Amino acid sequence: MSPTRKTTTDDPAARIAELRAILHQANAAYYQDAAPTIPDSEYDTLLAELAKLEDQHPEHDDPNSPTKRVGGEPIEGFETKPHALPMLSIDNTYNEDELAEWHARVLKALKIDPDDAASGLFRAEAPTFVCDPKIDGVAISLRYKQGTLVQALTRGNGEEGDEVSHAVRTIRALPLQLDAGGVHGVPEVLEVRGEVFIPNSVFAAINAQREADGDELFMNPRNTCAGTLKQLDPKVAASRDLRFIAHGRGVVSDASFATGHGEFAERLADLGFPTSPHSTRGGSLDEILAAVRAFAETRLMLDYATDGMVVRVDSFDQQAQLGTTSMSPRWIIAYKYPAERQRTVLDAVDWQVGKTGKITPRAVMQPVLIAGTTVRHATLHNFGRVRDLPTDRVGERTDLRVGDTVIVEKAGEIIPQVVQVVIGERAGNAEPIVAPAECPVCGGPVEVEPEEAADDATLETARRCINPECPAQVREKLVWFVGRKQMDIDGLGEQTIDVIRATEDIPLRQFADIFALGEHKERLTELDRMGEKKVENLLVGIEAAKSRGMARVLAGMGIRHVGATTARQLARAFPSVDALLAADAWQLMPMAVNRMSQVRRTELTGSAEPIADAVETGLGEGTADVVYAYLHSDAARQAFADLAAAGVDLTSQDYVKPGAPGEARSPVSGKKIVITGTLETTDRTALTERLESLGAKVSGSVSKNTDVLIAGAKAGSKLAKAEALGVEVWDEARLIAELGDV
Repeated sequence: MSPTRKTTTDDPAARIAELRAILHQANAAYYQDAAPTIPDSEYDTLLAELAKLEDQHPEHDDPNSPTKRVGGEPIEGFETKPHALPMLSIDNTYNEDELAEWHARVLKALKIDPDDAASGLFRAEAPTFVCDPKIDGVAISLRYKQGTLVQALTRGNGEEGDEVSHAVRTIRALPLQLDAGGVHGVPEVLEVRGEVFIPNSVFAAINAQREADGDELFMNPRNTCAGTLKQLDPKVAASRDLRFIAHGRGVVSDASFATGHGEFAERLADLGFPTSPHSTRGGSLDEILAAVRAFAETRLMLDYATDGMVVRVDSFDQQAQLGTTSMSPRWIIAYKYPAERQRTVLDAVDWQVGKTGKITPRAVMQPVLIAGTTVRHATLHNFGRVRDLPTDRVGERTDLRVGDTVIVEKAGEIIPQVVQVVIGERAGNAEPIVAPAECPVCGGPVEVEPEEAADDATLETARRCINPECPAQVREKLVWFVGRKQMDIDGLGEQTIDVIRATEDIPLRQFADIFALGEHKERLTELDRMGEKKVENLLVGIEAAKSRGMARVLAGMGIRHVGATTARQLARAFPSVDALLAADAWQLMPMAVNRMSQVRRTELTGSAEPIADAVETGLGEGTADVVYAYLHSDAARQAFADLAAAGVDLTSQDYVKPGAPGEARSPVSGKKIVITGTLETTDRTALTERLESLGAKVSGSVSKNTDVLIAGAKAGSKLAKAEALGVEVWDEARLIAELGDV
């Protein structure tokens, strides 16, 4: 029977079912089998007929209908839901030696003799490994119930994610309804995890169209894919030709469905899911390394971005035996390939102004494809770096000039940066780069921060606009203030701030203006991409932010030298913003004062005696003076007064009264601590917060001032540096012994 032939002229329900079956089969044939069964024109005709029938008979609506592939009605907002099984992160490795160490740990944990493994004389229980490409996309968990797609969640924080089924249903390569009549059937509940991505060719076409339309170009396929999934209108997702490849499992109600990852992938392919054609299996380390090396060449020819190879133990039973740490499974690791480098030409340098007034140079280059992304811009960090870059000649350095041929790479395959100047190709008319003598945005005065280099030449480390009313600073400060780690105002992101600030009748120039947005509720609902539901959610988030407390407020204000850690330490030392403002500059650095000479201590405090119950704030003489000056500026005092008038809580939720039991006697109080490696009993964020609550200062780098290095598994270079400097090292057992259960 021809696909267009109707089973009956009188039964719309039957015709709707027939059309859906035909179109589902056509999608599978086109995207899964690469063997189209009907021409595109006929597909479009059938789809139009189905859409018309569904419109005439809404009682037969189905969220998994093929018509949803082109996008249904926009949703009002996102709902966050828990994952039935957490989506844990995967440990990374960047060299073959570390991959070999992981392989050895797996064998040891499974009680496999390494000698047997090396010789290939495996016993029955020896593991098989599966190597899959690591696609640089967006991780998604799909839940099917009785063969029907009922939920699609982003990875989120691993424990819960956003419901994005409205966008995922537009992915034509993805089966929306599974055929239960297959050889192996379909489990009652089947959770399929995989990667959603935009092919490089599609991304290039999207950006070409945006350029023709005069729109800002997208940065890379991954960010564009993530943003597409978070669009409320599914038609946007449908227009961007998203793809999907399955790579893992969540909950599967029938344990007999598959006994290992390789078999699971085969079952998924039978059900119509796209799986990787580049997946390989092997038992020995040599086979794993061969797969990793071979794919390093293959990946460059693919039409989608990959940044590594995922290696995992195949058997689900052995995966369970190996278990997980608090953050990552022990049975899987991602080998990351070295950052790709490309040559291009520097056309110009832009100057950007950040929330603290820091003026950062940005390279504008001729477009070049790096790691699947068309790169036109790269960070240059500061003007000192512009004056002192390595060249392609060993040991030689030079200044960067407009017109230079440069080498660009992506740090972690995410952030492009200029790493070398090809000095032999410098043109005679290459133009030296001149740093701005005034703010490029507001024209205000500029302050330069120098650093003494080893050869006694002065290099610039920062250049700042010192006009607190600079529009660029105001905008960046607002974006920072509402961020997740600061005031955490859901719904007030960068784009929403820009939309509101573009209006003339809704003031949004200072922090307190955020808490007055409720006065403009009706006007907000009229703005582009807002709407009543979004505005209501926004106002709920703003109200909740009022009670975050002093530490969050200080961390959000963009004060130089005051990040989340220092803000929390100040909140431990002072019960409120009023108490902080009443303190002298030396009181912002009590532990630093204790380390000073008696003479200097007397100069600052009037007494040579150490300060009792001193609390480490992370500030020293130079930084404390900068913070003190800001806190006592007219702008800061007005900001605090306006926030208080808006009902924002400026009292400390972290304050520790001097002499309070327990805290002062903490074994880490006042110590500078660095955490490295993988910990089994806790994650780094939770441990950092615990240590800081006990009075420690947690840093990201080891130096001679580090008191303790907490080293988990795979500690690496930080451990070696700590040992060379004689820094005290705690393993996880020592950490637990000192702090108790962490």
